[in-house]
Parts: sequence; structure tokens; C-alpha cells
Amino acid sequence: MPFPTDEKIMETAKALVAQLQGIFGSHPGFRPAHAKGITAVGTFTPSEEAKKLSTAPHFNNPSTPVWVRFSNSTGIPNIPDFDENANPRGCGIRFQLGDRKHTDIVSHSTPFFPMRTGEGFLAFLQNLVAGTIGDFLAANPSALAFVQAPKPAPVSYGTEEYFSVNAFKLINSAGKATFIRYHIVPDAGVRVLSAEAVKKEDPDYLSKDLEKRLKEGSIGFRILAQEAAEGDVTDDATVHWPADRPVVTLGHIKLESLLENNAEKQKYFILDPIPRVQGVEPSDDPLLEMRAALYLWSGKQRRAA
Repeated sequence: MPFPTDEKIMETAKALVAQLQGIFGSHPGFRPAHAKGITAVGTFTPSEEAKKLSTAPHFNNPSTPVWVRFSNSTGIPNIPDFDENANPRGCGIRFQLGDRKHTDIVSHSTPFFPMRTGEGFLAFLQNLVAGTIGDFLAANPSALAFVQAPKPAPVSYGTEEYFSVNAFKLINSAGKATFIRYHIVPDAGVRVLSAEAVKKEDPDYLSKDLEKRLKEGSIGFRILAQEAAEGDVTDDATVHWPADRPVVTLGHIKLESLLENNAEKQKYFILDPIPRVQGVEPSDDPLLEMRAALYLWSGKQRRAA
């Protein structure tokens, strides 16, 4: 996973990491956002439709090992799972392609992002700290929509749905490109807790629930892809596509156990929002390079710690 060559992107990424650490505190060895998490392991099996849309190995091999990291928002490693600030939840999927090769999907439980660019998100955080967030939200409808979007706590990490807010291009064997956004849907159905019910939960109820469910059996998710139509915006993570756009099933994830040495290994692996694999290409969304730079910079800090 290379550093971006654009100095401005790296400068903004480092500023974002510093700003997040300024808000949530500096916690060596932990991510500056989505610090509290737990990783499960399993297998991804692609659909026949996936093979028609992309030449990517994980969409064409009979199956692919996966790591899936579930997480809470904020950079606070011990934030209680019942805290409203722990939403939206995160889901990072790593497809293990062998020989130290992989490709990832980064998603969270709100289907869009507050700002289109890294600079915009940095301004969002700066106004939050400065106490001028009200004026900022009034001037930025996308940020206001994100703040006001419902973010209920899930019954389980295995009953939450997750969205890749960025668009990607799937490239098939004929060279045809299809713009998509990923949607990860639980086999158990989407189930959330009321604001009152979640207050009665344990501070670590989500990780304890995940461990319990995996001891009793497997946990499943379908990976869906919403396809863009001609003219749909593909370079802005604040914009929804119309609900009537086609949705196809790309495959199924079956999680069967927790990753061994979970806490230690989470410090070392760095999720990459950019696919970097044949058959899947990034869109022109400016957040992609920014997020990749931020994750890489914070990952190097974790490893150094």
C-alpha cells in the first residue's frame, strides 16, 4: 500500500489524524477513528453475477478467505458500545488473495459521508472543536444531513447493514465498466435497539455478542452492489443514488471464528479503501486517495507504537 505522491493529500491526511487525536485523545497503538473493534474470520463465496461483472480474483475463485473488522466510531478505544457517539458502526472486509496480496472494502452503517473532500471533513472537525459547528452545518447541507441521519445502535454487529460510501468500477472480461456501491446486508436481518433499550446493555455488549454467536455457529452477510445509471454522480460520497437503481448480489460471507491474537493483529493490518486489484478500479471520488493516505499514516503510527 504506497503513500500517495500528492504532497497536499498527505498534508491534509496528517492534519486529519492530528485533529482526530486532538478530539479523542492520543492512544498509541489504536486507530484515530474506529479505535474500538473486533475482527472475525471466514470465507467469501462469489455469485455467478459477480463473475459477469468483474475479473477480480475474489469474484471468480471458488472462495476466498476473509477478515472482517467490526468497529465503533470515535478514536476512544474503550468507548461503551451503548454510547450514541459509537455510531455509525464500521465494517472493514479484507479479501486474502495469497502471497501477501489482498483487497479491501471499507464501509460503515450510514450510507453517505458528511463532506465530499478530505479538506471539507477537516473543516467539519475544526468547526466542531471551535464551537462553530452550527454555522458550518447551516452552510453545508451534506454535513447537516449526515448529522441528522438516524443512527440507532444495532442488536449485534451481525444484525447491522453497512455501506461503502464511495463508488467503484467493476471491469469484466470484455472491458465493460459498471459503477457500483457496495451494500453489506446481514443474513439475520437488520435489527436495532431503541434509545432506551441500548442504555441497559453492557459496555462491551457487541464484542461479547459476536464471540457468543460465533461459538454457537456462523454469521453471514450478503455483499450487494447497487449499479449506477448513466448520469449518476460517482465522485461524491455525500450523494445518494436513486433507490430504483438495480441491485445485484456479488456473493456471501460466512464468518466462523474470531481472529487469533485479535487485539495485537488489529494494530498491524491497515485497511485500504483503494482496491488495487485487477477487475475493480476506484472512481474519481477525491475521498478515496485521502482515506488511503489517512489510514496508511495512522497505521504507521500504530505499528511504531
